[in-house]
Amino acid sequence: MPTKNTKASNGQNSSNGQSKENPLAKFFEDQLKDIYYVEQQLLKALDEMKAASTTEELEDAFENHKRQTERQIKRLEKVFEMIGVKAQGKKCEAIEGLIKEAKEIIGDTKANTMTRDAALIIAAQKVEHYEIATYGGLVQLALTMKKRRVADLLEKTLDEEEDTDQLLTYIAESYINFEAEEEDESDEHSATENAMAMSATAF
Repeated sequence: MPTKNTKASNGQNSSNGQSKENPLAKFFEDQLKDIYYVEQQLLKALDEMKAASTTEELEDAFENHKRQTERQIKRLEKVFEMIGVKAQGKKCEAIEGLIKEAKEIIGDTKANTMTRDAALIIAAQKVEHYEIATYGGLVQLALTMKKRRVADLLEKTLDEEEDTDQLLTYIAESYINFEAEEEDESDEHSATENAMAMSATAF
């Protein structure tokens, strides 16, 4: 009669390596698949966000982040290879919701306005914060499982995501948010003037 140890030993022959017998390793793989899906979906969304941007500076930021995301996807594929798991994505409801929100922002704001750029930055940073949290957790799990080389690769991406988040904050705070506020005040002033003109015409 086979013992539990014999079963565990047989499980090592699976394509998922140790994940069949180690719940933490299985969770690590699931999170890798999650962020792999996130990066692939973000790659598509960044084109739309770039096209909707008003300022050249934000367009450039989105274009640079797209190229960075392409490198990060290849880095993740290297991590999958290192742990002996097929590179594949696992649908992430969080990124689906965040990308949907970004598309709604584009639809709800006027084209060629600083208000749209300010809103797009917030939408992009929500995605960045999800990625930062995920990569940060993956780095720590890799270290716990004594996978130092894997942790090093993931940490490179973590550093890039944090840099992108800081860049977006800088772009917003340097002038876009201020100009968006003036834009709103200008719109309100114009609306008031139009209302007064229409009222005068009525008499």
